[in-house]
Amino acid sequence: MIRGIALCLALVASASAALARFDVQEIETAAGLSVWLVEDHSIPIVTLEAAFLGGASLDPEGKEGATRLAMSLLDEGAGDLDAVDFARARDTLATRIGFSASRDSVSVSLRTLTETLDASADLLHTAIHAPRFDGDAVERARAQMLSSARFEETDPGAIAGRALSAMAFPDHPYGRTIDGTVESMAALAVPDLRAALARVLVRDRAHISIVGDVTPEEAAALVDRLFADLPEAEVPLPKPADIALDGGTTVIDLDVPQSLALFSQPGLSREDPDFFPAFVMNHILGGGGFSSRLTQEVRVERGLTYSVGTSLSPRRYGPVLTGSVASSNDTIAEAIAVIRAEWARMAAEGVTEAELTAAKQYLTGAYPLRFDRASRIAGILVGLQARDLGQDYINTRNDMVDAVTTDDIQRVAARLLDPDGLHFVVVGRPDGLAPTQ
Repeated sequence: MIRGIALCLALVASASAALARFDVQEIETAAGLSVWLVEDHSIPIVTLEAAFLGGASLDPEGKEGATRLAMSLLDEGAGDLDAVDFARARDTLATRIGFSASRDSVSVSLRTLTETLDASADLLHTAIHAPRFDGDAVERARAQMLSSARFEETDPGAIAGRALSAMAFPDHPYGRTIDGTVESMAALAVPDLRAALARVLVRDRAHISIVGDVTPEEAAALVDRLFADLPEAEVPLPKPADIALDGGTTVIDLDVPQSLALFSQPGLSREDPDFFPAFVMNHILGGGGFSSRLTQEVRVERGLTYSVGTSLSPRRYGPVLTGSVASSNDTIAEAIAVIRAEWARMAAEGVTEAELTAAKQYLTGAYPLRFDRASRIAGILVGLQARDLGQDYINTRNDMVDAVTTDDIQRVAARLLDPDGLHFVVVGRPDGLAPTQ
């Protein structure tokens, strides 16, 4: 045990030392694009990460799933290469090329040896600028997403999530699925996929980072080579949402032995000056695994669930505080009552010094461990750019956690936590739990 603790401390110290050595250079390319670079010539590998704001939230109503389907097809054939030839070219170069779509952004990634950087960049450029959308590739990817959409029609978590989102954001893209419905996915055609890429792969919404064996001049040239000829954005970003959740309970009937509940209320934006107290508070309330109050009260003390937790989700256009719990049909009502009681207790009493000290030790100790490989570093840097947090955030983040006091959490808990405003969506056949909405 002692040796294990010593090893953990050594890993944290090593990661912290590595963090202190970061030298992030901000470069402007000849085409006017901005890139954050961490030079590291110790290993002949280059990692690039780019995120484009907008994401699947820009899918028009009725075209849900278009962005995710389009991004999934970028490495399924491009230019003169069909899907098989593209995969063969990528494997020959020992290059990793990735594309993904989330609600607020789409991402492009590249990881390659320095000696194959030019050829890998050519392959990535072709994928971005000349996707083929061959019929067999489209139908294969569509079938996978349709299978997921059909599964979600009977999955308690997906049913609850879609219902809660629709209630919270009735007139906003956040209220719609980004994965597509069976109907929207079946109707998507190749022009819809090309239109989706035109909405999201735009140069004026790009945030780019590079980590590895390149000079600033080489990094700038690489970025312009890949992205300088992308179009400017024409579709506006979503507007901030008014979260329409009221307190109460919604029950969706499903013949399952265990009920699943998702619960939510308005949260805090990442830019809110109270974000860090709220972040620490959430860790203590439900975000800290076995150390959290909800796990102790709902699972350990009463045995009502295997898993319960919360998440402070600072979504760009509508931040929320969410949570989930699953329990048998005859105990889910009690589990919900305990959660509401803990919500009220935290709002009224805040946290103890012991709870705060333990939370700080974990949150500050875990942070440096995120910087354990180039791909994660590149992703973190892109995230900092996208939220306009600045390069110094890497060095000041733990200081901001350490600065949180019990008085801060008391203030924020009273401001944020509203047990009467907490809304539960329960999927199952819960005993003794009547819907209020």
